[in-house]
Amino acid sequence: MIEYINQGSKDTRSGFGAGLTELGRTNPNVVALCADLIGSLKMDQFIKENPERFFQIGIAEANMIGIAAGLTIGGKIPFTGTFANFSTGRVYDQIRQSIAYSDKNVKICASHAGVTLGEDGATHQILEDIGLMKMLPGMTVINTCDYNQTKAATIAIAAFEGPVYLRFGRPSVANFTPVDQQFEVGKGLLLQEGTDVTIVATGHLVWEALEAAKILNEQGISAEVINIHTIKPLDDEIIIKSVAKTGCIVTAEEHNYMGGLGESVARVLALNQPTPQEFVATQDTFGESGTPAQLMDKYGLNKEAIVTASQKVIQRK
Repeated sequence: MIEYINQGSKDTRSGFGAGLTELGRTNPNVVALCADLIGSLKMDQFIKENPERFFQIGIAEANMIGIAAGLTIGGKIPFTGTFANFSTGRVYDQIRQSIAYSDKNVKICASHAGVTLGEDGATHQILEDIGLMKMLPGMTVINTCDYNQTKAATIAIAAFEGPVYLRFGRPSVANFTPVDQQFEVGKGLLLQEGTDVTIVATGHLVWEALEAAKILNEQGISAEVINIHTIKPLDDEIIIKSVAKTGCIVTAEEHNYMGGLGESVARVLALNQPTPQEFVATQDTFGESGTPAQLMDKYGLNKEAIVTASQKVIQRK
């Protein structure tokens, strides 16, 4: 099993920018659209190299979604970029009708997701976007954990046929997955084997899960850690196989516990192998203004919360 080491902190949105730039050099059908947030989405280099393949829509996200849907008819692969709140909640009707229902090959790329958006506060910190997107028939939902994985996912979804929601963030976080990884949509990754508890994490909580596993190991608890980067379609097999061994599970995500990864995992367990489960997630609440670190601590989205949830769920076996 690979020992994952922090290679240095980077923001996942820069991984998206790097992946998009590489696609600009290798795939002539890739085009990009943005809602007046070029710098925030790290689209600058793609635009510099491919000015004729970029469309600045302005603060008109609904129009951006409609234009992107139309571009697919001519064989283009549109990547839309704005904040996660504006990528989903503001344009849900357009996504439902013009992309999901119409099965258009649009890649909805969303930065600044979750409470780690930070000081901009609750109005911009969407914590229900995964639920909104996974409920749409045919929509693939991906939530990457670090810079390297976000770059790899960005490149991979260009070759994936169908609508995709790709979620990433603003803060610098541990960059620990392999540089040369092959990203496979719908395939969870076993990061660490264990026998006492399964920890399934997504996005920024994956590194926290690995750190929690170290603490648990010092307590004599063997934790199995799984990175679920694709929430839909969910890798049922890796989850069922793990809980058959450990007998309990903790899910960890920077999202409301209602509608997120945890509920998707609970459905799999209910249908296949009922198992004690604890949720590390926001508890049906909005966020607030603060630094990303302050908010992650306040809302219990950290390694300490994962350790506590693991100890609790083990007692329920």
